[in-house]
Amino acid sequence: MAGVKRIETDVAIIGSGGAGMAAGIEARDAGARAIAFEKRDELGGAAIISGGGCLIVGTPLQKKHGIEDTPDLAFDDWMRWGGPSADEVWARYYIEHSLHGLYFWAEGLGVKWVDMKPQEGNSVMRWTRAESNGLGLTTRLIDGFRARGGEIVDRTEITALKRANGRVTGFTGANAETGEEVDVTAKTVVVSSGGFNSNADMVREFKPELGNDRVMEGSGRGSTGDGHRLIRAVGGYLTHMDHIWFYVYATPDYRDPAQRRGLVFRQALGNIWVNQQGRRFHNEVLSGGNSASPALLAQTPRHAWAVFDTPMTANMEIADPYYRNGDTVARDKVEELLNNSPFIRKADTLEKLADLAGLEDKGAFLDAVKAYNKAFDDGLKVEPAFNKPLHASKKFDTPPYYAMQIFPLARKNFGGVKTDIRCRVLDRHFEPIEGLYAAGEVAGMAGGHINGRAGLEGTMLGPSIFSGRVAGGWAAQEAGFGDGFAGKPNRG
Repeated sequence: MAGVKRIETDVAIIGSGGAGMAAGIEARDAGARAIAFEKRDELGGAAIISGGGCLIVGTPLQKKHGIEDTPDLAFDDWMRWGGPSADEVWARYYIEHSLHGLYFWAEGLGVKWVDMKPQEGNSVMRWTRAESNGLGLTTRLIDGFRARGGEIVDRTEITALKRANGRVTGFTGANAETGEEVDVTAKTVVVSSGGFNSNADMVREFKPELGNDRVMEGSGRGSTGDGHRLIRAVGGYLTHMDHIWFYVYATPDYRDPAQRRGLVFRQALGNIWVNQQGRRFHNEVLSGGNSASPALLAQTPRHAWAVFDTPMTANMEIADPYYRNGDTVARDKVEELLNNSPFIRKADTLEKLADLAGLEDKGAFLDAVKAYNKAFDDGLKVEPAFNKPLHASKKFDTPPYYAMQIFPLARKNFGGVKTDIRCRVLDRHFEPIEGLYAAGEVAGMAGGHINGRAGLEGTMLGPSIFSGRVAGGWAAQEAGFGDGFAGKPNRG
């Protein structure tokens, strides 16, 4: 029979993603002993499979490209996009600290910010990508934590928070392989376990309007809502749980035995989307959760087909470690997906492709492609049907052709555990629970609902990492180390 492994530390962290590693770095820099517990054998959570982009204001990259940006402008964009349920205090706090508290801080860990990309809802370019995407960024955080003496215990699933005299004093769990029980005693606990978008049942619980339509799981594989359950059990308050961000440029992972996981694809420029009736319904350049997702969810049934010709797949990237060799795309694995997934059709003619996809109106589909191609023949810069810019697109003229079935993919949680500005977990009376902190997606990226119903791209990963820093600094301070998180706001 397995025994009990007892561990004592100053700051215990649940999760090894961007928020957890940032919390650990901050705690170690304050002088506290910090141990992170990860239930999987793979570290990095959702952050490591992300695109690696963060919304950051006033950066050297912006200045290099002549972009004038201010915290006030970013705040206006943020609130307009997220709506009335966005947390104004946390949004302002993050925006003003994004330059020094994230950009320069991450550079100190070896992160290289390499480029920017225009994103929906932003007045100027401020989505800033780290080298090697989320893999590169999160790897630097993990390395930075370990280099400071931080410890990581993997394959350990936490089952309950311990509480005494109203204070959280640690947690219990078990090794996922051996069954050995783990009993952790800590002065403070930081929960950074991620969201719940890899738990389709929980997604449906909070979005019952989805009915029985297929919804794919699309976050880190460990993002199953464990932290929400742990915190709710000790009286923590959950807020805005129906604020779930969906992507639709994703197809089922045919290698997943349960057929619940989805694969996000990127860099397949020029593809068009048609519904099951064979009709285009959207400008595919607008692929975000506040534009493309509502458009697809309005279709009957709620799926579509992303259509490519062969050159459009040449630079396709799949946001899953299986489809990468370190920093490079595993092109053979992408071809394997295109040739073997039952959710992808392949044909030498568009007519045959329509038949294989079972499109209800083949004529409508062929007419849509014909009209799309004519825009190129006519030298147009924008195709007239949906005003799609054509500078990054091409004609459909090189077989074989592909049709990839795409479904809504639950990607990010914009609601979660309610915290104060120090990331202390609040109860239903909005009073802090002593010894307990939450950061990252378990807390709706920061505070509980920093984004509101819609998030500008980069306002997920950036606030998650930043709130991890805040939580780690104040958790260390409550444990007797340091003076708490001390940021340097940019208010220019």
